[in-house]
Amino acid sequence: MSEWIRHLPSIKQIQDQRAFADLVQEGKMDVHYLTRLAQEIVQEKRGALLKGSKLSKPMTREELLGDIMEELKKRHDTLTATAFQAVINATGIVLHTNLGRARLNEEAAAAMSKVAAGYSDLEFDLTTGRRGSRNEKVEQLLTLLTGAEAALVVNNNAAAVFLILRAYAKHREVIVSRGELIEIGGSFRISSIMEESDAHLIEVGTTNKTHEQDYIEAINDQTAMVLKVHHSNFKMSGFTAEVPREELITLAQERNILYYEDLGSGAFYPFEQKGIGEEPTVQAILAQGADLVSMSGDKLLGGPQAGIILGKKSYIDRLKKHQLMRTLRTDKMTLAALAMTLQAYLNQATLEATLPTIQDIIVDEETLHERAGCLCTGLNALEGIGAAVQATEAYVGGGTMPDVTLPSYAVVVQAARYSAEGLARALRAQQPAIVGRVEENRLLLDVRTIREKQLSVIVDAFKRLNGRSYSQ
Repeated sequence: MSEWIRHLPSIKQIQDQRAFADLVQEGKMDVHYLTRLAQEIVQEKRGALLKGSKLSKPMTREELLGDIMEELKKRHDTLTATAFQAVINATGIVLHTNLGRARLNEEAAAAMSKVAAGYSDLEFDLTTGRRGSRNEKVEQLLTLLTGAEAALVVNNNAAAVFLILRAYAKHREVIVSRGELIEIGGSFRISSIMEESDAHLIEVGTTNKTHEQDYIEAINDQTAMVLKVHHSNFKMSGFTAEVPREELITLAQERNILYYEDLGSGAFYPFEQKGIGEEPTVQAILAQGADLVSMSGDKLLGGPQAGIILGKKSYIDRLKKHQLMRTLRTDKMTLAALAMTLQAYLNQATLEATLPTIQDIIVDEETLHERAGCLCTGLNALEGIGAAVQATEAYVGGGTMPDVTLPSYAVVVQAARYSAEGLARALRAQQPAIVGRVEENRLLLDVRTIREKQLSVIVDAFKRLNGRSYSQ
């Protein structure tokens, strides 16, 4: 052990290596920070050896130095690479949370880039020359599209829930059906955010059945609101009952308490009319008389990550003045992208061809079959690659429409030198990375989430794999 510690190189020895000079020559990291990385690596190895950890194999001084230089290059490349790598989503999950959810349309992406690269009138009124409101344009679009009296945007829907509860139910009671006390990704629980907001949770009904009388019996002088929560990533069926929205709204109005609905994903587009799910539109919910609703911007809306709050002006105005707004407000890039996304909804005739999320959800089976056939033909032309088109099921994803499957087509791919897992791993190592799914020891590339121009990129990736060896 002590002999291995003595084999650890000095920082000067590392700096004298040609590989060190080559990294400096790349111009992405100067000597100071590269040296700090080297110090961290040596210190980590020394600490591990002192704790009794063994090297994977006995190493000479030269071999240990080479091992450290490899690790130095790896960390250098990781830190100086683009923060997030481009990925071709071949999973068939349209709103894939781990892959960034909604794809922005070209106009939204361009608007985000433009405002990021220069100054803008974010909070400046160009007419008066005085300070303006960063939310004004987006609010005008939201109210026009939904019929809401007012609107507000925060950084995500969890922030919207927290802000509303804090502003209107601090130290007061909020009535929620037990069947709606959900937990979504990242262990986010409605009950926990209520606790953080200092609102008091009053559970009514049972897990599978809640009746109007349950709400009536729970209302008292300390009741601030009735909260309805979207089930998000699960669906209850069988022996169930819940109180219709319109009845809860009427009850809240009669008792002079606030009715707030957390819509989760929310939808401006009537997917139900296309035979996809039963998600009501935000417009329809507001028309029923809801005081406040909130939703995500990067799910069914098809925009950037944001929390959108819609409702009656008196309630929204109070939220705008709340001290938490400084903490929860969105930045210029998000607002620019959201505004362009909302503008797409202004023209219903072109909407379906404009927003990628809507395109991917409603695309017809014939188009998908043709797309799969094109990819299959390209792959079968390669030596050692076998591909076949298979009917499959895709998903909306993002915690939306959990019981809805979308008919789709996938290309099942086999390669002579790879197992299914090995091939999936090799594709993830490509530039851009290609992420498919493995089912029953077969790799599937679902074309619902693959764009037309990406088909040739995938074929090119397989060409590169044919010319190299990779771990099975």
